[in-house]
Amino acid sequence: MSPRRRLMFAVLAAIAVLSAAGLGVRALLRAEPVRVPAQDALGVVLLVPGYGGGTDGLDRLAAAVRATGRTATVVEMPDGGTGDLTAQADTLDRAATDALRRAPSVDVIGYSAGGVVARLWVQRHDGVHKARRVVTLGSPHQGARLAAAGAAGLPGACPAACRQLAPGSTLLAQLRSPVPTPPQWLSIWTEQDQTVQPPDSARLAGAIDADIQQSCPGRPVSHGELPTDDYVTGLVIDAIGPAPIAAAPPC
Repeated sequence: MSPRRRLMFAVLAAIAVLSAAGLGVRALLRAEPVRVPAQDALGVVLLVPGYGGGTDGLDRLAAAVRATGRTATVVEMPDGGTGDLTAQADTLDRAATDALRRAPSVDVIGYSAGGVVARLWVQRHDGVHKARRVVTLGSPHQGARLAAAGAAGLPGACPAACRQLAPGSTLLAQLRSPVPTPPQWLSIWTEQDQTVQPPDSARLAGAIDADIQQSCPGRPVSHGELPTDDYVTGLVIDAIGPAPIAAAPPC
């Protein structure tokens, strides 16, 4: 082939590549932005139990949510709520996927270890594009000394979730901090928490922080009372309502 013909084919090939690239760029520019749940589209509320899977307190909180006209479901965790937290996040995702078949979004309320499960779900199951709001109640986001003591002193009595909730665990280290937004986040906790120690382990970077005793000095709220305390219930109801999440008001 003559040098002239080789040059002609090279020019034609370059034009073809540039045309294809231009089409690709134009297609990207035409692509719709990834959608996230609209803040005015109230959906299903999912409540995630803490370590051990007990639901008595969350059942009462779910009833209070239903009284506002919302659909609320307490999600039953596998292995009695003591197994691998990633498996619990998988369970939450199945519940969320089912809820999204009939609702525009989900709001998630995680009590104690359930708040860590909610973070795992958002991070591993594209919760950013499914959840509208996430509320955590007394959740050991930085770990709990009780879990560390169990993992060190009684390993046979410290199941997977217990070990994963120890400060510095591999699982906790893998969680994003600050949390991705959207969704909007609220972390509610009590300085009188004797289960999650230190109590401010419940602080969550990227979330609105609600230290109960800062807003309501002297109010006696233990870890176990977080899902049933009237003031906390009011904070939760407001947080999943139509208005943006705001700082906790005085009691």
